Formats: sequence, structure tokens, C-alpha cells
Amino acid sequence: MTDANFSGEEQRFSVPPILITGMSGGGLGSAAKVMEDKGFYVAHNLPPRILVDLLEMCAADDSPVDKVAVVTDVRSRMFPGSLQEALTELDERKMTPTVLFMDARDDVLIRRFDSVRRTHPLQGDDTLQQGILREREVTGPVKERADIVMDTSNLSVHDLRRAIEASFGTMATDRQHVTLQSFGFKHGAPRDADLVVDMRFLPNPYWEPELRGFRGVDKPVSDYVLSRPATEGFIDKFMSMLDSMLDGYRHEGKNFITVGVGCTGGHHRSVAVTEEIARRLREEDKIDVNVIHRDIEHG
Repeated sequence: MTDANFSGEEQRFSVPPILITGMSGGGLGSAAKVMEDKGFYVAHNLPPRILVDLLEMCAADDSPVDKVAVVTDVRSRMFPGSLQEALTELDERKMTPTVLFMDARDDVLIRRFDSVRRTHPLQGDDTLQQGILREREVTGPVKERADIVMDTSNLSVHDLRRAIEASFGTMATDRQHVTLQSFGFKHGAPRDADLVVDMRFLPNPYWEPELRGFRGVDKPVSDYVLSRPATEGFIDKFMSMLDSMLDGYRHEGKNFITVGVGCTGGHHRSVAVTEEIARRLREEDKIDVNVIHRDIEHG
């Protein structure tokens, strides 16, 4: 079989192949279901060596597959070869997949395992915590090179679906993908953001009785937040900084960037500012912009 090329004009796939991996209990199965619903051919729990063969097969001219996602987890380590070695080989063959690494805090992983009464695949005769620690050591190098690290600790199943759809909904090989996520600091800052900015220096619409029931996507709150001189000055300077960062990320080959925009509850200031940043970014070429309002419905 001739080598496939996923990066040039002869690309066989409509979107780059996706590799879903990460921590057991981090949401790999949920991510796979989203991809299946979006029309991807999804292969589950493949050994790393077979990953290379599968992508070559899918890239063949007579293949019926034009969108493929592969799920592989720590259980594949029982087979010869490592995921790192497979990714290196794919790089050399110009068949580099987009790597999505699913993660969560240890306490969340423990709670999820306890709820389904499962043992961790690396637990052995030790505690669940020990199994998780071993898995973090094994998966660390892959997480380090992942295109997207998604922390599912604070995400419901529906939030997770929206986050994955936002990340992969408009993929193209020649574009940068910027996800803007508003959030509330009282619910915890997103651990998977490449950059986090704090909007709590702005006047809070929550203290305006007539605005309290609205959200940052609503015009009364948006007008209130964006009309502040401090807001306009901040956004102008932030856009200049972000443009420079995106140029640097592009040069380093990082095409997926997540920016967290926070306020106290994630209802008003962070949402309005996120929407304005997204509006300005969408005016630029070769950038796909996705917006997630993580805590907009939280109390």
C-alpha cells in the first residue's frame, strides 16, 4: 500500500483523522459516541501498531471512509509497541492525527469508578488511587503532545458533547481552531485552557436589579458590560496580544487553542466579553472560532 498524505492537496479525508485517548474514566467513550453521531467511522481500543495500519487502510483510494476517529486507552499497553512510537511513525509518514486527550481530576475519576463499581486497569492489588497515578505516568508523554486536552471534571454529558462539537465542528486542515470558554471562578477555572483571563475587575451587572436575571448573551447585559471604558480598553489590548500569540502558536504547529474568560459566576461579564472577542476573531481569515459558555446555566 502506498503511503498516505493527510496534510496536502491530495488529502484523502474530509477532516484530519482524530485519535481519542486519555485517562480511564475521563470520557473517552462519550467522546467516541459524539464522533459516531457526527458521521465518523470510530474504531475502539486499538493497539498502537494497528493504528498505523488502520489509517493507511482508510486513506486508500478505494476506502469508503472519509472521516475516522480511533480510541485507544491504557489497556493497549499489553500489546507490543507504544502509542508514542505509533505517533512518531505517523508523523514520519505525514499521517499525523489530531490528538484529543480526555482528562479529569483524580477525585472525579475515583468517584466515577466507584459509581460503576469498576477497578482501574492498572490498579492490580493496590488502591484505585495507585492505579490512576500509574496511568498518569504512562499517558504523560502523549498528553504533552496532544492537540487538545479536555478536562471533563466539571462537565455533564451534555456539556461534554457541546465541548467536543465546538472543537471539531468546523475542522479544516489549514485553519487554527480557537475555543473561547466563559466560566465562573466559583465553579473552578478550566484546567485545559491555554490562557485564562479574569473579568472580575469590571463592574458586575449582578448588582443591578434590572439586569440580574439576564445573561451576557442578552443585549441589556452585553450593552452594560461592553459600554464600560475599561472593557473596551481591555479587549483592544487583549486582541493585540492574542494575535501575536496565535502567530507564535501557528509557527510552533499548535492549531488548537483554548482561552478561558472568567468572572465570578460565569453568567454576565465573562459571557459578554467572550462573545465580543469571538465576534472580532471571526473577522480574521483562517481562524475557526468556537464558543462555550460553561457555567451560564449554573446557579
